[in-house]
Amino acid sequence: MSDPIRTTARLLPPFLLLVALPFYLDAFWLRIGLFSMAAAIGAVGLGLLCGTAGQLSLGHAFFLAVGAYGYTWFAGDPGLGLPPLLALLLAVLLAGAAGGLFSPVAGRVKGIYLGVATLALVFLGHHVLLTADSVTGGFNGRSVPPLAVGSFAFDLEPQLVVLGVPFGAEERLWYLGLALFALTWWTARGLLRGRPGRALTALRDSETAASVMGVDVARYRSAAFVVSSMYAGLAGAFLALAFRRVVPDYFGLTLSVDYLAMIVIGGLGSVAGATAGAVFVTALPLLMTRYADQLPLVASPGTTDGGVGPTEAARYLYGAAIVVILLFAPDGLHGLVRRLRARLRRRTGPVRPPSAPGPDPAPAPTPSASAVRTKEHTP
Repeated sequence: MSDPIRTTARLLPPFLLLVALPFYLDAFWLRIGLFSMAAAIGAVGLGLLCGTAGQLSLGHAFFLAVGAYGYTWFAGDPGLGLPPLLALLLAVLLAGAAGGLFSPVAGRVKGIYLGVATLALVFLGHHVLLTADSVTGGFNGRSVPPLAVGSFAFDLEPQLVVLGVPFGAEERLWYLGLALFALTWWTARGLLRGRPGRALTALRDSETAASVMGVDVARYRSAAFVVSSMYAGLAGAFLALAFRRVVPDYFGLTLSVDYLAMIVIGGLGSVAGATAGAVFVTALPLLMTRYADQLPLVASPGTTDGGVGPTEAARYLYGAAIVVILLFAPDGLHGLVRRLRARLRRRTGPVRPPSAPGPDPAPAPTPSASAVRTKEHTP
């Protein structure tokens, strides 16, 4: 079986499951899925930058904000009032352009120095979001216009019923998120398996060796930063559609740290690992908020019963998860699952079919007694 066919056969069952979920899940679980898909899109982009290219970025929240507010401005009023689909594309390009403006720094600076430089983007962006009231709405933010393709809107109108199930905004956005995430998965894996991915991996392993092999270090670093920014812009635009309102305080340093936690927990340099880490970090605080009254030492939202808040408890848990993974599984959840699958494959192994019954083999000839006596008396 060829590799594309094997990959398709492996991915088809989970894809069909994701397609069927809106018919069975309520709005809470659908919202978790929407936020997780948005986080996965952004985490894949950051994984390409940090895990594959070996660059540290603390400014991912800035590019998510560019995508979210860019879409809102291009499609909204006040704003340009463009068709929403065109506004989504322009928001992604705007985030890429913002990354391109910063790419000369990313091409010449690396390590903790690049991390500090990108950290400045978060504080600068937050200040602009608070002060540019005519564009961003200031502290209170702005409502996000729904996405529409022709006459079909990813909103409550027009009313839609599929197989007896009412399809509201969450159900419609679910399929939009699946399409965007599938596009992200396909393009990211294509980059990793192609020449750019090999060049970035060589650059991460040894900058000197990559230069000797003909890799333009500055150009590939800058390109990785621009591509990562575009993924973040797409994630920010979809996140704005899922939230239906954007506020400056959401796009702070905490969000950038959350994305770093996603790719570390999932596994650096892996598309599947970034996806798993995004789902874990995104879903955990929401689940703890919903089931806070059933968990020990966790206080319900809005109460003061002496417990830890759900959000803080979730941060403690995935902070502990980062420490455990760094100590016992440095390649993250993706590497851990890969090793477990390899071990299970070795244990089961291919079963050899039993051999067909046949005639008993002839007994080996034994030396005669005279031959033995002759050999014993031979000097």
